[in-house]
Amino acid sequence: MKDEVKKFLNAYGDFVTKVTSKPSLNQSSLDERMKEIDSSSDIKSARLITAALGLGSETGEFVEIVKKIFLQGKPANEDNIFHMKRELGDIMWYWVTACMALKLDPYEVIKENQDKLEARYGEKFKVDRSEHRKDGDL
Repeated sequence: MKDEVKKFLNAYGDFVTKVTSKPSLNQSSLDERMKEIDSSSDIKSARLITAALGLGSETGEFVEIVKKIFLQGKPANEDNIFHMKRELGDIMWYWVTACMALKLDPYEVIKENQDKLEARYGEKFKVDRSEHRKDGDL
């Protein structure tokens, strides 16, 4: 069984490599892609990568605290609320970094979200509309 599993994992690893993009596998390809994006768009690649990685990791830290409170018996006290507050601040920092990387006005991003939600739920925010959306509204 051990050899069978090892053979399967090696074959799977080969498959993963074959379907992975060049910029994901090779530093010089990644550098070229970032330069291409920077020169052909308003996106600032390094800043956007920083924002995306930071948002993922800081959101994970926030989720970890919530998990420990609800599933592992950690107290729902001022210390843990403060810890979550700090993580939310870190999330905000990376969110603003993403806005800057994309040359987006943070106010306009929030306003666009509000407009999207009003279109989806109506002014009275009818909850049943969240389950019955228009085509293309994810």
